[in-house]
Amino acid sequence: MNYKGTITIQAGKRGGQPTIRGMRITVYDILKMLASGMNEESILIDFPELTKQDIQAVLSYASEREHSLTTAGNEIITGSKHIPQTG
Repeated sequence: MNYKGTITIQAGKRGGQPTIRGMRITVYDILKMLASGMNEESILIDFPELTKQDIQAVLSYASEREHSLTTAGNEIITGSKHIPQTG
C-alpha cells in the first residue's frame, strides 16, 4: 500500500511525528492501540475520522520504516529505536 499522502510529517504538529492526514493522531498512537489488543473496528469506532485505509497506511509505513532501519545481524538498540550499526 502506498502510504504517501496519508502519513504526513509537519514540524509544528505533534513534535514532527508522523501523523495521519495531518490530524493529531500519530502513527505511534495507532500502533500502540493495535499492540494493546484493540482491533481495527474498535479504533474506527473510537476515531470516526479515521478509515480502514488510514490504519493500513500506518502498518505499511511502520513496516517500511522498520525494514529501512534494521539490517539483519547488524543493528544496535537505543531506547525503543533500532539504529543500524556502521563499521
